[in-house]
Amino acid sequence: MQVFIAKEKESEKRVAAVPDTVRRLVRLGLSVAVETNAGVGSAIPDAAFEEAGATIVGPDAISQADVVLRVQSPPKETIAQLKKGALHISFLNPFSDSSPMADFASASVSAVSLEMMPRTTLAQKMDALSSQASIAGYAAVLMGADASPKILPMMMTPAGTIQPAKYFVIGVGVAGLQAIATAKRLGARVEAFDTRPVVAEQVQSLGAKFVQIDLGEMGQTEQGYAKELTPEQLELQRQGMAKVCSDSDVVITTAKLFGRPAPLLLTKDMLKGMAPGSVIVDLAASPTGGNVEGSKPGETVITEEGVQIIGCDTIENHSAQDASLMFASNLVNFIEHFWDEEAKTIKLDREDEIIAGCLMTHEGAIVHEKFANA
Repeated sequence: MQVFIAKEKESEKRVAAVPDTVRRLVRLGLSVAVETNAGVGSAIPDAAFEEAGATIVGPDAISQADVVLRVQSPPKETIAQLKKGALHISFLNPFSDSSPMADFASASVSAVSLEMMPRTTLAQKMDALSSQASIAGYAAVLMGADASPKILPMMMTPAGTIQPAKYFVIGVGVAGLQAIATAKRLGARVEAFDTRPVVAEQVQSLGAKFVQIDLGEMGQTEQGYAKELTPEQLELQRQGMAKVCSDSDVVITTAKLFGRPAPLLLTKDMLKGMAPGSVIVDLAASPTGGNVEGSKPGETVITEEGVQIIGCDTIENHSAQDASLMFASNLVNFIEHFWDEEAKTIKLDREDEIIAGCLMTHEGAIVHEKFANA
């Protein structure tokens, strides 16, 4: 079997393989072809892939591949090039754009959407959303620090004592927890809020303060995501957060609802209470609509009051090399888990919980239950 590692579009610096994962694939008995300059954005030269056992090829070689690994969803014309019966694994963002599903089905390609990976213990090693979210949380702190006119740690100087910066993290999932941990390591004073009271202990264990806002009955889904709030609960949440935001130097919003637009958490009226120079890093700005009114993916917007809103768009590119390492490891973990050593192939058992959760198309049809009738 031949595995093809695709080069991403220019704006995407990550790559779906690193030399170590190439070696793992070769040890399984797979032939690995890497598209020319696929790793340039992650500072991985072609020679490093060749040394690991891969062959460097042009883009047309994708038509010969049995397995295609990439980060982002491919363009329509690329799907048409894929070999019948091939397996394609990447982020596909199916809730925002389900149109590629029909193209994959027409091409008789088995497409795996990494966003749909079940949130189970067994699938944890393949969970690319979580691995990339940890990079995003880390990068958000650095972006906020770079944009803020304040330093993070307390400093005792001959000129006097400089107080630590105040960070407020909204949403305590993987990205939020990493943001809290990173800001604390750099010396900031950190507060955090989440609609799931169960995460308060995790926040406190990192040395941060958990902000209590009474929203009534709350909880989380079976997959571990926060449940969607009612309009009344959202308004109570905004009122409770407004005071904390007004006293914060950097606010990081991470709230996403799986398969639905991100909730609007910070309104323009709330931003008016923040001091000039304050920074908001909106990790949900793309592609789910954003947590902050006025945020724009990939842009920094400055309000009339001087508050900077950084709308993140693939923030994982901030640390592309390590993001690629984690992402590539998730992919190889998936392949190794379903590798049939005797048949020397990847076994797609549709009765398997993991495969059933993330396999979108197979044998010429859209097979995922959420999209089969779309």
